[in-house]
Amino acid sequence: MIFYKTDEEVALMQISARLVSETLSEIAKILRPGLATIEIDKLANEFILDHGAVPSFFNYNGFPHHIITSVNDVVVHGFPGSETLKDGDIISVDVGVIKNGYHGDHAYTFVIGDASEEILKLVRTTKESLYVGINEAIAGKRLGDIGFAIQHHNEKQGYGVVRDFVGHGLGKSMHEDPQVPNYGKRGSGLLLKENLVLAIEPMINLGKKDVFIEKDGWTVRTIDGKPSVHFEHDVCVKKGKAFILSDYGIIEAAEQNNVNLKFCG
Repeated sequence: MIFYKTDEEVALMQISARLVSETLSEIAKILRPGLATIEIDKLANEFILDHGAVPSFFNYNGFPHHIITSVNDVVVHGFPGSETLKDGDIISVDVGVIKNGYHGDHAYTFVIGDASEEILKLVRTTKESLYVGINEAIAGKRLGDIGFAIQHHNEKQGYGVVRDFVGHGLGKSMHEDPQVPNYGKRGSGLLLKENLVLAIEPMINLGKKDVFIEKDGWTVRTIDGKPSVHFEHDVCVKKGKAFILSDYGIIEAAEQNNVNLKFCG
């Protein structure tokens, strides 16, 4: 079942989305080589609780942590732990919160120190493709238009577009209908209507599109061990132009002020 939100609900969801962005901004301030990913989890949990919300991910279908930290070839659902970040790593941090009964859920990929131009291009292209997809999230378009735009933008660079994991609707539940693939056929699928809220989240691999799940039942890695990048925004379908509920601006400001991070635009 698809739930279209009222304007009042969209306003509440923007508050939740903004808190996710603020959490990611706080994380951006501390990222550095030598930092254990479990410390990122601890900071995020404390920040979310201090702001009158709770982490969406903790105990969700048994997930044992408060946020997701996916490093290098981990596509999604990476566990925070004792692993420490190294110069040249990339880390996707995915955060979810519940505030006022509604979920915010989005992700951002950070570059630690100096990475190769090949990696920086992958990060830039994936981030660009997120906005290319968002440009299609307008009333009167079709769901396939979003996926087609993201797929085309990445595949023309030779990247693998993950098929096994997709974006989704968002609201009182973290995962609502419809699913939002990062691939598709232009003009196909669900007709988009106003006040449908979507989490659009390209997951793009430097190499092959194929992935596998580790024995922990959660951690998803690229089949060829090559890096993967993940960006995600919370978006409300509107007439003429999509309304982005989350705020990358505050994340990017913190990223640019951290000498340990490479800003990719």
